[in-house]
Amino acid sequence: QVEVVESGGGLVQSGGSLRLSCAASGSIFAIAGMGWYRQAPGKERELVAAMPDGGNINYGNAVKGRFTISRDSAKNTLYLQMSSLKPEDTAVYYCNAFVKSFSSDYWRPYWGQGTQVTVSS
Repeated sequence: QVEVVESGGGLVQSGGSLRLSCAASGSIFAIAGMGWYRQAPGKERELVAAMPDGGNINYGNAVKGRFTISRDSAKNTLYLQMSSLKPEDTAVYYCNAFVKSFSSDYWRPYWGQGTQVTVSS
């Protein structure tokens, strides 16, 4: 069993900053990559930032230059530092981890339950 849990969401004023955390735990053999996605009401889920193992970091166009993704591989933890926040950044932010567990021969994505970020104008 693998669990992905996000934390750090909340209400912040426009121009402010917020740091999200995501911890993967459980029967984890290896994690190939982790990333952040978000979904605003009435919109599709979109990429915020992804950090594949040994690959280039990808940022969504809407957050480039304002958000920074980082990872502590020893702790299976992912972070998202968000700065210069805008009202349009308001969304539920989800963490994704591509995991091979001890109980499976296959890699598969695991999602957290999401954390709400609300930016007031």
